Amino acid sequence: MNFSFLVARRYLFAKRSTNAINIITGISVFGIAVGTAALLLILSVFNGFEDLLSGLFGHFNPEIKITPAKGKTFEPDSLVLVRMREVPGVLYLSESLEEIAFFEYGTSQDFGILKGVDDNFARINNIDSTVFEGRYLLRSEDRNGVVLGAGVRNKLGINISDPVATITVYMPTKDSGKLLQNPFKTRLVYPMGSFAIQQEYDNQYVLTNLQFMRELLETSPGTVSSLEFKCKSGADVAKVKSDLGAILGDGYQIRDHYEQNEAFFKVMKLEKWMGFAITSLMLILMAFNMVGALWMIVLDKQKDISTLKSLGASDLTIRRIFLTEGLLLTGLGLCIGLALGVGIYIAQKTLGIVTVPQGFLVESYPIAMRAADFLPVIGVVLGIGLLASFAPAARAVRVPSFFREE
Repeated sequence: MNFSFLVARRYLFAKRSTNAINIITGISVFGIAVGTAALLLILSVFNGFEDLLSGLFGHFNPEIKITPAKGKTFEPDSLVLVRMREVPGVLYLSESLEEIAFFEYGTSQDFGILKGVDDNFARINNIDSTVFEGRYLLRSEDRNGVVLGAGVRNKLGINISDPVATITVYMPTKDSGKLLQNPFKTRLVYPMGSFAIQQEYDNQYVLTNLQFMRELLETSPGTVSSLEFKCKSGADVAKVKSDLGAILGDGYQIRDHYEQNEAFFKVMKLEKWMGFAITSLMLILMAFNMVGALWMIVLDKQKDISTLKSLGASDLTIRRIFLTEGLLLTGLGLCIGLALGVGIYIAQKTLGIVTVPQGFLVESYPIAMRAADFLPVIGVVLGIGLLASFAPAARAVRVPSFFREE
């Protein structure tokens, strides 16, 4: 075993001449442990919020979405649709058509996005599970129904439980630019339910059936704004994207779940690592305790250092002893901190010890621990511990040998 490591390990548990050194050393190890746990939990909390919001987005956005690169709509060939449904890994394909519309309910009015979807839409994203009032029903006999985002419902003041309540939908006509021509096409729809996913969608979207939407926009039967896909469990989404692109050719945007919300995920990652960086700075301040503890150990072991030098230990060996001592103290704090962080994570995950105010989607702070997050935490903590050890190690090298003292 390495000589420097043997000596450093002995110093780690050796009796000190002054009890104050033990106290200072304990405080430094405790500070490293708290900082380590904080770093790990910061990353886990951001992971939890990312997973939560990603899951909410998944109740509206599909795993893969195809839109035209130019313009709002396109008309895919029926044979192309058949080929895309047969792509390995594709479970469901949904056609949708959306446009900005004007809604009127009693004396309330508001703009929003009216989106016509087919029967597969709910199978792709399970949006029917987010309906908190009424039911997910887009057509009933000869009635065209709508399911509204919670924000739109509140702004219009819609009573979902009223069976005779209707919403007037205003949609610009193709001939709206002509004089003496009614610029809007109006239709009545029945509010069937209301969904709550995420504010961005709740405040804008109103869902209806695809056939009604095409009739309202006066388009051909095959016109769509987007094609949305759900992949089979375990399917390679990147491979499915590539296969769909090969079938469609140029002129289309094919985006996976991340790319549909790219700006959001980038902001979340930036906030996550900014929080990590700020906590790391706090850990650097805690490392000054480590410097003090190691400095006290050097002063306490001056006779030992002189003896080692007299026996032929080089300055490099002395430096390595105290650098190793710093890493051992840091490693001890690191292990305690990791255990503390994992313990708090388990408690939060199972018991929800830190709650959030009422009205949120969850009762306690979401948290998710990932194996990949341990690497930056361990690297940063050991790096800070190593840097804190350089000054005491340099002081140890300056301790004179026994023979020089004589």
